[in-house]
Amino acid sequence: MDQQLLPRLLSSAGYQTAWIGKWHLGTLPGKAFDHWEIMPDQGFYYNPDFINKNNDTTRTEGYVTNIITDKATQWLNSRDKSKPFFLVVGEKATHREWLPDIQDLGAYDDIDFPLPATFFDEYEGRPAAKQQYMTIAKAMELDRDLKVNVDFNNFNLYKRMNPTQRKAFADYYQQKVTKDFEQKKPSGKALATWKYQRYMKDYYATANSLDRNIGEILNYLDKAALSKNTIVIYASDQGFYLGEHGWFDKRFMYEESLKTPFIVRYPGKVKAGSTINNIVANIDWAPTLLDIAGAKVPADIQGKSFWPLLKGNKTGKPDKPVYYHYYEYPGPHLVNPHFGIRTNQYTLIRFYGKLNYWELYDVKKDPGELKNLADLKEYALVMADLKKKLNAATHEYKDEEAEQIIKNL
Repeated sequence: MDQQLLPRLLSSAGYQTAWIGKWHLGTLPGKAFDHWEIMPDQGFYYNPDFINKNNDTTRTEGYVTNIITDKATQWLNSRDKSKPFFLVVGEKATHREWLPDIQDLGAYDDIDFPLPATFFDEYEGRPAAKQQYMTIAKAMELDRDLKVNVDFNNFNLYKRMNPTQRKAFADYYQQKVTKDFEQKKPSGKALATWKYQRYMKDYYATANSLDRNIGEILNYLDKAALSKNTIVIYASDQGFYLGEHGWFDKRFMYEESLKTPFIVRYPGKVKAGSTINNIVANIDWAPTLLDIAGAKVPADIQGKSFWPLLKGNKTGKPDKPVYYHYYEYPGPHLVNPHFGIRTNQYTLIRFYGKLNYWELYDVKKDPGELKNLADLKEYALVMADLKKKLNAATHEYKDEEAEQIIKNL
């Protein structure tokens, strides 16, 4: 209860606060928000359950992205319009297992997606990357993920669907997708490529619902005359592999999953179409929002406001390395534990546990992070400097495990 929470701080500054949609934490929001309606665990794409502040659980018929938008706009309509508000719209899409809205089934079937240049990466010089179990070729499941030869009436994932929803999925995935797979009978690299194409088609078809519903929320702000004084932020918890290195999912500290979407619309304050190339981290979000709201930023909050950067002051927040630590091993994807820093030019990673070694990448020269430079003599000075910065980061963020690992090297 003593932990600083952004919604509580905004509430103290006079804001109404709400969270609607995906929450995915081990506890309920409790009194952290004035209003909340969240889905248990990851939630379901079809006919999802929601828990409200009274701890009542109800099931809502329909597709999850549409339902979340409806609930969000209902709260916006019912709020106290004399107060400013802070609303988090927590989307389920595009989380695995990528179930598109019925109207989007087959939306990208006419597109042949180009394979990423690193799709058949052999992970030379990168033992941890070679050891993982998150390749599209091996870890992506034909039935669970790609809906091949699925009995939609009995497969557990689809039991909450109503008969109309199940029929639409069966008609598409049995009559088109499964038939295509059985006709081609792909194997080896052809199977990996076929899986990739199906992954992309389902992933982007699922994302279509986000495009529509974000548009619906923006249209609501227009109609309610809120657009000019409402800050809209689109963000994600992490990046995601769309075939790079042959992978799906996230976890590794490589560019594709380390980088996170963050788009801000603030008419009259943030210049439309502008971009910021400075390094910021997700721990900077809370102090930034407090800064924008004119609320005091407590001294014990990690991170620093980049509000000056958003206003165009390029020196408003000095670049400092972003710190990262992943420790969830062995499940679910056998990604070896690691921590490290990302600077403007380099990524330094220390793997520990079953694999103990360094990786270093010059992301300006090698954006695909294919060549590990850690053991090259010409990078000895770079390594020494980055190790000092990494040690400082583990101390600053009180990461005692990583700090101890570095001391024992």
